Amino acid sequence: MVCGTTNSDQKQSPVDSTPPVTLQTMCGRVIVDYEEMIPAAADTELAAWITEAPAGASSSWNVKPTQQIPVVYTDHKTGEKKFVTAYWSLVPVWSNELKTKFPTFNARSETAADKPSFKAAVKHRRCAIPVSGFYEWTGPKSARVPHAIFGPEKLLTLAGLMSWWHEPGADDDHGWYLTATILTRNSAGVMQPLHDRMPVFLADEFVNEWIDPNISGDHALVQAVSAAAAPIAEDLFEYPVAPLRGDGPELIEAVTT
Repeated sequence: MVCGTTNSDQKQSPVDSTPPVTLQTMCGRVIVDYEEMIPAAADTELAAWITEAPAGASSSWNVKPTQQIPVVYTDHKTGEKKFVTAYWSLVPVWSNELKTKFPTFNARSETAADKPSFKAAVKHRRCAIPVSGFYEWTGPKSARVPHAIFGPEKLLTLAGLMSWWHEPGADDDHGWYLTATILTRNSAGVMQPLHDRMPVFLADEFVNEWIDPNISGDHALVQAVSAAAAPIAEDLFEYPVAPLRGDGPELIEAVTT
């Protein structure tokens, strides 16, 4: 979302058989392997943004909401291409604290352009969220099974929205936090047996338009990007994994159910 800062470089992010369809909130857990993502970005429209891992970032196979998630955007004042990390849950500029009363780690593409928490971000604070993959769960609550989900390449780009939140009482040069959310839509392709929703995968042909802060976003743009995600969902692959505990590449090892 829009916030009137004077020096974006001084802002910072905060530190720290066919299975049954599930009807819970998603996308709520992602995989970020920088060693695989960065080389893969060279063959995409994100190549100019993704050249090295964000400062202080490390790979994780179990990123949860409110933790750090990678974000690609273009500075609206300087035009500088940015690859940084952000607090995963969008906090509107008008919030009094770095949390919300309702979950904001996902934003429904069908309504984001009209929702108070997201509409300013749709207009001028759009971003890409590059990940290696993500997880989704199937089965009854008593026996949930996580599935690791990946694209055909080592980089899977998601459409996101961002907001600079300013800590109340801080001066103009301090207390800035970058926060972000992942857009979702109705499931398609490989995702349909797993969940009724899926992330909006950002097609390469939409990357530059989506990230450009000088292009005023609206419902039509969101819907065009959302529609282009459906063919990408056809090329995903998934498999069950063990319950997610801790962190490390062993979390994405396949198991037999």
